[in-house]
Amino acid sequence: MDPRDTAPDSWEQEEDAEAPAPAADLPAAFAALNVNAKPFVPNVNAPVFVPSFLQAGGTDAPDSDAPVENGNTEADMTAEEETWEQKEEPGGGEGGGGQRDLATEAGCEEGGAAGKEDEEMMEEEEEEILIPKVAPPPPDAPKKEHVNVVFIGHVDAGKSTIGGQIMYLTGMVDKRTLEKYEREAKEKNRETWYLSWALDTNQEERDKGKTVEVGRAYFETEKKHFTILDAPGHKSFVPNMIGGASQADLAVLVISARKGEFETGFEKGGQTREHAMLAKTAGVKHLIVLVNKMDDPTVNWSLDRYEECKEKLVPFLKKVGFNPKKDIHFMPCSGLTGANLKDPVAECLWYTGLPFISHLDSLPNFNRSTDGPVRLPIVDKYKDMGTVILGKLESGSISKAQQLVMMPNRHTVEVLSLLSDDVETDDAEPGENLKLRLKGIEEEEILPGFILCSPDNLCHSGRTFDAQIVIIEHKSIICPGYNAVLHIHTCIEEVQITALICLVDKKTGEKSKTRPRFVKQDQVCIARLRAAGVICLETFKDFPQMGRFTLRDEGKTIAIGKVLKLVPEKD
Repeated sequence: MDPRDTAPDSWEQEEDAEAPAPAADLPAAFAALNVNAKPFVPNVNAPVFVPSFLQAGGTDAPDSDAPVENGNTEADMTAEEETWEQKEEPGGGEGGGGQRDLATEAGCEEGGAAGKEDEEMMEEEEEEILIPKVAPPPPDAPKKEHVNVVFIGHVDAGKSTIGGQIMYLTGMVDKRTLEKYEREAKEKNRETWYLSWALDTNQEERDKGKTVEVGRAYFETEKKHFTILDAPGHKSFVPNMIGGASQADLAVLVISARKGEFETGFEKGGQTREHAMLAKTAGVKHLIVLVNKMDDPTVNWSLDRYEECKEKLVPFLKKVGFNPKKDIHFMPCSGLTGANLKDPVAECLWYTGLPFISHLDSLPNFNRSTDGPVRLPIVDKYKDMGTVILGKLESGSISKAQQLVMMPNRHTVEVLSLLSDDVETDDAEPGENLKLRLKGIEEEEILPGFILCSPDNLCHSGRTFDAQIVIIEHKSIICPGYNAVLHIHTCIEEVQITALICLVDKKTGEKSKTRPRFVKQDQVCIARLRAAGVICLETFKDFPQMGRFTLRDEGKTIAIGKVLKLVPEKD
């Protein structure tokens, strides 16, 4: 029997409790574990989780006559939860019980502390793996429509927090995980950030409170299945944001109503403008503008402030190409408290529309053709028992064991398995965010921006193309020979403007007869572009999702455009 499991004869022996036990005692230690412990039944009547900074002067005492689970009343439960940190698991069976009494009564702190650390590590390990809580639908249930929602907006507008809050409200993140995030965030003096941690999963993002990569999560409503794409707001990570927006059907532009924050986001260098424009270029048709932080003391659900933000935004969004009557919907909310995301708010009587989640559910269906050729632009790839790729199926449908071709390298691949939002399926339809495990290609041979196509209808690939370009922001003039970075669907490639063909009049659409020698800001022109490598693209007329692009240089979006014609290579 392990000497540490029994009470010692005198407390002098306690000093060497820290000495590590020899390996030979391991079997004995294992034997002391209680194999016949009572199964854990979760308490469904636990009090609702309220973030600690919202608790006004302590929570109300729970009702003592609440139903009882596992033989404990709720009051016992809460008392137990408080002391849980200091306790060890009650050992049963062959005298493991002595250890707990020892740790709690006699102050053998070393053993207790070590146990506590182990327990916390175990807890952390358990919670690192977030298992999706979507029950597999019954086989005969109609498939819910998939909608990809991208959250865009200036840095610190509250995009990740709203995403985290939605996941909590729809039950995709459990209370315990959020409590753990809140505890950790509090230790770093960042207690208002804990909701965003549901989407900002890596350490760098959590330390700085800035999203870097596009976070992914999903939730379901009665009629639809939504994938959240949480785009970074910081201007250094705009290329990642473009990748996220290119997969979205619907964009949610988050703006902060707080005094000063809205203005910085909306001024010339702010990301509110740039993101709205990029979303439109990436093919997002519908825009919901969430005016966040309405609960802030400087705003306090004021209608005047809400209208002020709205008045400034509408003319700009109209200029970008959204129709204010049909494509844009404004709504006030608070990401931190969750107000007006799922339930209407009492303080905000002037807003009569639906809350955010109900509004998403009530949107009309997107018409997508399933009979088109397969097109799946690749966003990311990794190795996991074979080659796995991620991307959104733009058209056509994919099923298990189907033969496809990876363009532009023309590798023939076979689909081994299909995961749609981490749920395995046999076939997928347009609009779904997929993970495919492929056979017949190595992970190193794939780059983001490659496209999976059906063998009988390959997408076009090439290096030279003619495009219509709108110069949005550029200080000097642009001449042939100018280099920029091209973002087209999920592909990023360096391009050179090799020739300017003609200018296009913005109002009449007339083309100039002579070749321009240069173009400057706010002009529209048709130019010939040549990419550094072979890329996959289609003309805008044939396939809009793969014919729109943006040109960026020095961290700014310079131009947006559409592909008019593909120029065959001269051999």
